[in-house]
Amino acid sequence: MMTKQYRTDLNCGSCVAAVTPFLNGDAAIKRWSVDTGDPRKVLTVEGDDVSTDNVGRLVSEAGFRVLGEIEPAATPGGTLYALSPAAPPEPRKSWLVTYHPLLLVVGYLVGLVVLFEFTAGSFHWMRAMAHFMGGFFIAFSFFKLLDLPGFVTSYQTYDVLARRSTAYGYAYPFIELALGIAYLADFSPLFTNLATLVVMLLGLVGVTQAVLAKRQIRCACLGSVFQMPMSSVTLIEDGLMAAMAVAMLAGTW
Repeated sequence: MMTKQYRTDLNCGSCVAAVTPFLNGDAAIKRWSVDTGDPRKVLTVEGDDVSTDNVGRLVSEAGFRVLGEIEPAATPGGTLYALSPAAPPEPRKSWLVTYHPLLLVVGYLVGLVVLFEFTAGSFHWMRAMAHFMGGFFIAFSFFKLLDLPGFVTSYQTYDVLARRSTAYGYAYPFIELALGIAYLADFSPLFTNLATLVVMLLGLVGVTQAVLAKRQIRCACLGSVFQMPMSSVTLIEDGLMAAMAVAMLAGTW
C-alpha cells in the first residue's frame, strides 16, 4: 500500500464533506484524510495504486483543486476516513431542499419588485425588470464577497474566462455589484444592458459545458456560503438574465 500527500484548497469542513463521496467512491483509495489546520490543506491518500492524476480528477469533480504533490508527512490535525461497506449512503436531498437558498433569494427579489410596482400605482415591465436585475446583481455579489477566495476557487472550475484569468474571477463580484447599482440608478440603460448581455453570455458558455458534460461540481452563483450543485437551474438563471437584458435593449431602441 502506498501513501501520497497533496496541497489542496480544501479549507473547511464543508469542503471535506463535498469531496467525501468522490474519494470514498474510488476503489483504489483505502483511506484518506485532510488537515485543514495546515496552511497547505494537506490531503493524505492511502491505497494500492494511488494516482496523482486520478486524485486530482476526483477532487476537481467536487469543485476543488489539487495544487501539487508533497513529500509524505504526518498530518496530526487530519481526520481519517476509512471506507466502510456497511455505512449507509448519505440521504439524497430533494430539489427544493438543494436549491432552497437560491429560491429564497429570488423569491424575496420578486416580492420586493411586485411591492414597488404596486405602490407606484401601475405595473411597468421595463422598470420592474431593471429593479429585479439590480437587486439580483447586488444580492448575488454580496454572497460572493463573503468569501471571495472561496468563490474564485469554485468559479474557476467551470467559467471559461476565470479559468484563464484569476483576476477576472476576483473582479466578477465587483462587476455584478456595479451592474446592480447601474440598474437601480438607471445609469445609461443601453451600456448597462449591453454589458450585462456580454457578461451573461460569457458565463453561459462555461455553465453549458459543465451541464452537458454532467460534471459534478458546485455552482458558485451564491459564492461558497451555500453548497449547490451545478445543474440546468444555473443555466436557466444565466439565460433568463441574458434574455431580460435583450428585452430591455429592445425597449431602449
